[in-house]
Amino acid sequence: MRITCPICGERDRREFYYQGAASMLDRPDPDADGQVWSDYLHLRDNPAGLTRELWYHEAGCGAWLIVERNTVTHEIIGTELVEAADAD
Repeated sequence: MRITCPICGERDRREFYYQGAASMLDRPDPDADGQVWSDYLHLRDNPAGLTRELWYHEAGCGAWLIVERNTVTHEIIGTELVEAADAD
C-alpha cells in the first residue's frame, strides 16, 4: 500500500504509523461523565469500506495525516494534513 504524504509525496505504508480512526480527534468534553470517556477510549468501529484514519509519518517528515481509504480494497482515496482538516 502506498500513502501520499502532502509534504513528502508518495511513500510505502511502512514509513507510517497507524493511530486509529480520525474520529479520535473528536474528544469528549473534559467534564463528560466516566461512561462517555470509557466509550471514547475503548470502543472502536471496524468498518468495511470507506473510512477516515489517522496516520503519523514516522519515518518521514513527522506529519500527522488523515487518510481516507477503502478498508476492503486498501485503495487510498485521499490524504490531508491534520492541521488542514482542523482549519475546515
